[in-house]
Amino acid sequence: MTLVDIGVNLAHDSFDGDRDAVIGRAREAGVARMIITGSSLASSAAALRLARQDPGLFATIGVHPHHATELGEHEVHELEALLADEKAVAVGECGLDFFRDFSPRDRQEAAFRLQLELAMRTGLPVFLHQRDAHERFVALLDECGTRLPAGVAHCFTGGPAELEDYLERGLYIGVTGWVCDERRGDALRAAVRHLPLDRVMIETDAPYLLPRDLQPRPRTRRNEPVHLPHVLQVLAGLMDVSPQELAAASTRNAEALFGL
Repeated sequence: MTLVDIGVNLAHDSFDGDRDAVIGRAREAGVARMIITGSSLASSAAALRLARQDPGLFATIGVHPHHATELGEHEVHELEALLADEKAVAVGECGLDFFRDFSPRDRQEAAFRLQLELAMRTGLPVFLHQRDAHERFVALLDECGTRLPAGVAHCFTGGPAELEDYLERGLYIGVTGWVCDERRGDALRAAVRHLPLDRVMIETDAPYLLPRDLQPRPRTRRNEPVHLPHVLQVLAGLMDVSPQELAAASTRNAEALFGL
């Protein structure tokens, strides 16, 4: 099986000491390609620099809602310049986060609209983030109508109703190690039983969201893309398909959405 990790924060400073080894371990585990998440102007530029160094690495370019106050018209032009690179495959991570509210909600919505407009202008897909903001998130997507390119709900953690809303809007669904979390993953585990193979993608969101059921337990809490096959195994069981079938579908979907 060859896998695509559609969301890994490989530019994160926790990887500064052993980034090449992390990539090597992932490749040995069958994770052939990785999409590095951009979450601010600086991290997007860093993600792109890393992606240029390896044919199996790609980058998303965008501003996470936590950093929404950093995004204005000038910064949008800088993002657009980065998106012109052939290794840039999506606009984002962008969306709404009303759970932490690190940025005021009106600024989050403004930044989200700017990036949705950027996706429509460039024709690139959107790499989406939503937490505790489902109704406003869907409303802003609906403002774009059919002009919005395809997208993926990155790190989806919702239940069946949210899943249905996203599938109705043509979104792909990114599933992480959250599905392995016995404390808070019940809604997601219920939802993925209804997730079609032609809409599923897998990701680690490393260094975050280390699967809680790994055995033996890693010595640190840092997640790595080497753990993507574990997410695949757990998700395949919940979807009642073979790991091979799920791997092929997830890879096929990633290639289609991101033009890999």
